[in-house]
Amino acid sequence: QTMSMRLNVDRNENFAKLQAGYLFPRIGKARREFAESNPELAEKIISLGIGDTTQPIPSHILSGLVGGASELGTPDGYSGYGAEQGQSSLRALIADKVYNGRVEAEEVFVSDGAKCDISRLQLMFGSKVVSAVQDPSYPVYVDTSVMMGQTGLVGAESGQFENIVYMPCTPSNDFFPDLDQTPRADVYYFCSPNNPTGAVATKEQLERLVQRALSDGSIIVFDAAYAPFIKSPGVPKSIFDIPGAKECAIEVNSFSKYAGFTGVRLGWTVVPKDLQFSDGSLVRDDFNRVMTTCFNGASNIVQAGGRACLSEEGLKEIDELIEYYLGNAKILRDLADDLGLDKYGGTDSPYVFLDLKGKSSWDTFETILKQAQVVTIPGQGFGPAGEGFLRLSAFASREHCLEARERISQLKHLFED
Repeated sequence: QTMSMRLNVDRNENFAKLQAGYLFPRIGKARREFAESNPELAEKIISLGIGDTTQPIPSHILSGLVGGASELGTPDGYSGYGAEQGQSSLRALIADKVYNGRVEAEEVFVSDGAKCDISRLQLMFGSKVVSAVQDPSYPVYVDTSVMMGQTGLVGAESGQFENIVYMPCTPSNDFFPDLDQTPRADVYYFCSPNNPTGAVATKEQLERLVQRALSDGSIIVFDAAYAPFIKSPGVPKSIFDIPGAKECAIEVNSFSKYAGFTGVRLGWTVVPKDLQFSDGSLVRDDFNRVMTTCFNGASNIVQAGGRACLSEEGLKEIDELIEYYLGNAKILRDLADDLGLDKYGGTDSPYVFLDLKGKSSWDTFETILKQAQVVTIPGQGFGPAGEGFLRLSAFASREHCLEARERISQLKHLFED
């Protein structure tokens, strides 16, 4: 029998700072434990929790993946290692079809997803920068900052890490930070449409954010993973819709929510070629070094699927998928009305954020799981300002959204004053 023993290797002290586990595995663990304790209810569980797409990949986009795989079985079609930055044909399509030529193909880095690229950006920024995050926000921004050694310890009462700038985004400020009251940061992480609140920044708001970054000499990392859900006219889908953004911003994006590629894995990051650090060195060159050192490029098969996504037929299929999930979001907004709760998001976003009237988000999560067998996400998991809110995800089947609405509506008494 092998005995466990301590080795003479010190643990990275930054990992000891992290709070509990990463949010979504923690939710999965709670679901598994409930199912194990209540096996008769296990098959009834519906998930409105993790933002994982559920609809099949559409036929034309799928044919791109299949074709990409088939080519590898032919002498002429076989390919091995590719450019770490991505295939030139896909980079050009992204620059053209997503950005209408506002960015250049050489500024596009194809990857295995926005989440992975956020970590690579953090590796490039290093341990000495000060990061600012929306509160509440996607946990990856904070957790990677902690892992990189950018932060101090977390405050016992505040729930906030030292040396991170938290930008409160709540109903009282329309989920956009008061930049006049926000301390300077080196890097501002901003997501629109926002995860978890579902809020979508207006052009005027993003203009203020860009002007603030330019004034500070800072970099915006703009997470546009949910951009295709924006249907309202005049609402920016990219930070590069804003004048001056190419002088201060990086954008991460992904095919995950566009085309059901959460398991396929394909995304990209745009780093403007003229973006410079304080010493005059090019940000793009350093990110290129990270990509060529730490990444062997996205799968050739998957990139073939990406090209299919951006064809005329593929774009139509993406629109159909987005409309399906927005239909689900409307059902979840109607659920909020059933419960008499204020709700946010769900129009240009797949997420609906419920105001729980001061109730604990984790307690509400547990109650709904136990009494309705529906998985949600407690707002507190996205940051201190998320406490008192619950996130519902439209990434489910229509049948499950309707059933979840019916079940949770029966709990209306829990939210009555």
